[in-house]
Amino acid sequence: MSTHPRPVSVWNIANAITVARIALIPLFVYIVVQSGMDDAKLQIIATAVFLIASLTDFLDGWLARSRGLVTSFGKLADPIADKALIGAALILFSFYEVLPWWVTVIILVRELGITGLRMAVLRHAVIPAGSGGKAKTVFQISAVAWYLFPWPEPIDMLGPILMAIAFVLTVFTGLDYLWKAWKVSGRNVG
Repeated sequence: MSTHPRPVSVWNIANAITVARIALIPLFVYIVVQSGMDDAKLQIIATAVFLIASLTDFLDGWLARSRGLVTSFGKLADPIADKALIGAALILFSFYEVLPWWVTVIILVRELGITGLRMAVLRHAVIPAGSGGKAKTVFQISAVAWYLFPWPEPIDMLGPILMAIAFVLTVFTGLDYLWKAWKVSGRNVG
């Protein structure tokens, strides 16, 4: 009897959902561009597409872990899909002058930098997302969804508050991840 785990096929439901999320990103961008961030009907549709894509992030991860469907493809594609979805939304917000460019740039640099670092550190150890990283994701999704939806005044003012919390969590968790990665790489040197 073999003690080696059975290899997991890349062709599984968790990876299919990740690929579907990636496929939704161009549709999301198209709808936002068509809305010009001033067409309420299209903004509602864009919000729905964004939320569906965001929910698939939780679903594919849960399926992969609960059913033993974790693959190298999923480990790579899932964070790329997440960053591409949030990044596309932030770039569009800045383009339409809804969000300052400096906020978008700092969040994107953090997200891309930590994703790259996570891939580099992967050969030494997996640094799992902590509760701060999960809170960051929830606030990023909430802030983006709030900015997308055509809320009336003064309810629309909750968007900048959610984005400020998301921004602080993004920076803080990025620094925390750098610290953990430094500790892991220091233990594995030599």
